[in-house]
Amino acid sequence: MFDLSENLRIAIEASIDAGIAILDVYNRPDFNKELKEDKSPLTEADLTANSIINSFLEKTIYPIISEENKNEDFTIRKNWEYCWIVDPLDGTKEFIKKNGEFTVNIALVINGIPEIGVIYVPVTRELYYASVTNKKAYKTQLDPLHNINGNLFNASDRINPNQKVKNKLRIVGSRSHMNQDTLDFIEKKKEDFETIEIVSKGSSLKFCLVAEGKADIYPRFAPTMEWDTAAGQAICMAAGFNVISKETGENLSYNKKNLLNPYFEVR
Repeated sequence: MFDLSENLRIAIEASIDAGIAILDVYNRPDFNKELKEDKSPLTEADLTANSIINSFLEKTIYPIISEENKNEDFTIRKNWEYCWIVDPLDGTKEFIKKNGEFTVNIALVINGIPEIGVIYVPVTRELYYASVTNKKAYKTQLDPLHNINGNLFNASDRINPNQKVKNKLRIVGSRSHMNQDTLDFIEKKKEDFETIEIVSKGSSLKFCLVAEGKADIYPRFAPTMEWDTAAGQAICMAAGFNVISKETGENLSYNKKNLLNPYFEVR
């Protein structure tokens, strides 16, 4: 029987332990890094965090899709009703730049739709977590030793987005992926709003900005993979937002044959 609270607890513990290990590498004067076949960077922190997360999630009965795993072929995956989708270190470029804007992303997907989302920000010790079914998203501040003070799911930690300001639109822009399509989107919005404000963040923190009311919309017109977005989508959906595919006009779906996402907007 599916136990939402237990699976969410496991994902939270996994994200925090992975975050602590990531910081151990991050705080060194130097660390091992290389380029993968797709030319994206890979560090020892990615691999260590992935191993830690796998050790937690393997205790559950659900299979895992991770950026750093050798993932099953779709002929097997297509039969999965439930699966974890993991990015052990989202924002490796930000990690290498040492700007702190990287995260641990863990989501549990049911029939292609995110149900649980956890995003941990190791440098700031901010923990975002959500249940889509319960329509509740939270942000909890951990102490300097990465301990949770008090209880999770406190009403005071609920994410409640602010009302939009009339004639002003806050648009999330990427630290590393602002392209012409995005610039054109921003220019078009200037026809409808007196003021356009660009809010820049790296990694899945862009989803969090919208979820907690620090931005109004996040257009992503550049390639992303399912592990980049699943946890952020769960948090946004629980907070009352959608992550709309530019291809289908519906929320992004997961565990697809091709794990590459279409372009999308969070709004």
